[in-house]
Amino acid sequence: MTFWDIIYYYGYFIGIILMVLSLIISAYCKSSFKKYSKKMSSKGITADQVARYILDAYGVGNSVTIKPISGSLTDNFNPKDNTVNLSESVYGNSSIAAIGVAAHECGHAIQHHVGYLPNKIRSALVPAANIGSRGGVAIAMIGLILMGALEYSGTEGNIGLTIAYIGIFMFSFAVLFYLVTLPVELNASHRALKILKNDQILVGDEMSGARTVLTEASMTYIAAAASSILTLLRLISYTQRRRS
Repeated sequence: MTFWDIIYYYGYFIGIILMVLSLIISAYCKSSFKKYSKKMSSKGITADQVARYILDAYGVGNSVTIKPISGSLTDNFNPKDNTVNLSESVYGNSSIAAIGVAAHECGHAIQHHVGYLPNKIRSALVPAANIGSRGGVAIAMIGLILMGALEYSGTEGNIGLTIAYIGIFMFSFAVLFYLVTLPVELNASHRALKILKNDQILVGDEMSGARTVLTEASMTYIAAAASSILTLLRLISYTQRRRS
């Protein structure tokens, strides 16, 4: 049995396993955030104050503003308007979890400021990745269905094959985006933890708490990347099967 046979016959079950693992990782991430949201920093500094300190101390300065946004775990850095957006559970909160998340988003702001290459690549991929993630799979499936319908009617399914390949090509940009996102997210967490430790913003066991929160958050990106890769491989295996 070839690699593509394994993907064709067992891809569905592998996908279920990945989905379950993704749900478990997400649950652990939320649980850790909730746990360390109850543990306050010994210095009493709030997450938005930490964010302002990091941006000023590491060369980003007033070019980036810090804003509160609605929701939970909706924190992000927006390079379009240079804002670090902190959610309701983070902004103004002095918990270990909140400070860790705020520092992570500042890590993204620093990446943007210094021109971190993977971050540039990810930004460049956004338009194609958005199109591919929304329509790539659907177009590939339409192509596969068309191939089957044409073959059933005794007509060659070259048009369907071409459409399937177009869909696969489009979705590959979404997969590439997920893959590039991994080093970007891991690097932002690495920068955040290094700053929190070296500048003694968090001390002692507080650092292990922040590390746990950020590490488990990064695992969600790994799970998403694995799922997207499997989807791409399944589309390719289905197309090859139809073609043969």
